[in-house]
Amino acid sequence: MGEFTVVGLRVLREVVRGGSFSVAADRLGYTQSAVSRQIQSMERAAGRALFERRARGVRPTAAGRVVARHAEIVLGDLDAARQELLDLEARPRGRLRVGGFASAMAALVPRAMAEFARRHPHITLVPREGTSPALLNSVARRRADVVVVAAPETAPDDLRVVPLLDDPLFVAVPATHRLAGRSTVSAALLRDERWIVGSLEPGTPLLGAWLGGSAPAHPYVVKDWTAKLGLVAAGLGVTVVPGLAVTALPDAVTALRIDHEEAVRPTVAVLRRESTPGTEEWASGAAPSASGALEPLSGTATSASGALEPASGAAASASGALEPPSGAAGSASGALEPASGAAGSASGVLEQPSGAAEFLDALRTAIVDVQRKAATVR
Repeated sequence: MGEFTVVGLRVLREVVRGGSFSVAADRLGYTQSAVSRQIQSMERAAGRALFERRARGVRPTAAGRVVARHAEIVLGDLDAARQELLDLEARPRGRLRVGGFASAMAALVPRAMAEFARRHPHITLVPREGTSPALLNSVARRRADVVVVAAPETAPDDLRVVPLLDDPLFVAVPATHRLAGRSTVSAALLRDERWIVGSLEPGTPLLGAWLGGSAPAHPYVVKDWTAKLGLVAAGLGVTVVPGLAVTALPDAVTALRIDHEEAVRPTVAVLRRESTPGTEEWASGAAPSASGALEPLSGTATSASGALEPASGAAASASGALEPPSGAAGSASGALEPASGAAGSASGVLEQPSGAAEFLDALRTAIVDVQRKAATVR
């Protein structure tokens, strides 16, 4: 028994499907005589007739049906392998540097990273934490690609600011605190509390007009979030916690929603404008509000050797192997290259966007997840 060829298997499959050599020739773009020669070659390899010639078309013999069944499997596997290779080339690659302020790094950014990694496993994520001003500076200086920060008053023209959500503010109190049984709390009930803050500077983040405009008396000053919550758990005071961090509170701490319309922190993503293909559509979609509800934001011939030549529209390589038809180019090795519209780099790896827009989409998914989990904690 001789060897079957991939071209022969494809021709045989189309003859079985179409019931005639002429139909198979039309579907494949070959001449009828070329199809006939391929079937003859397959029959020589099989050592027996694969088709019964009839007045109108052909019908596979028992041997032909066996070969046709396996041809479907083999060709299906080959097509799947080719598609997987093309998909592999099409996956974005490289490194994406992401970050956020402390409370965003507690839940939102890690969840977005996990979602992004699931969708784009060939991009390496590099996380960083910092203050909002420092993170903005990192993007401006090209040391970070996408960061989650408190909405800045202004931003350089080359940076794009994408609204994410108005994050509601909570007060973290000890689980044994007199207010711990409440779901919300007013500023009036908090003015006499011992506060734990990150800074005594004017405009301290999270302590805004909702507290009455006056700085807390004799606060503990601790910058680290873990230390702040440790002091709260020990009963030494209370601190403000953004809604994004509510799911990460220790068991000895309870979060109460601040009942004031200004007790929110507008939260945005910042990235460079040239790295945001497709973000215009994302930003004009819907972003979660403080309440968790979605709100809108702004002819064939044979060669001298008898090998099958492709019809017009498909070219043969020097080796006689079929090349892909126009619209998909073949590489020097004969492997399919991406069709026009997808550019390849000098190394053959597809050039891809930075992944910033895709990370924005992952952030959107993560926001919904974090808010859903936060609703069960409160």
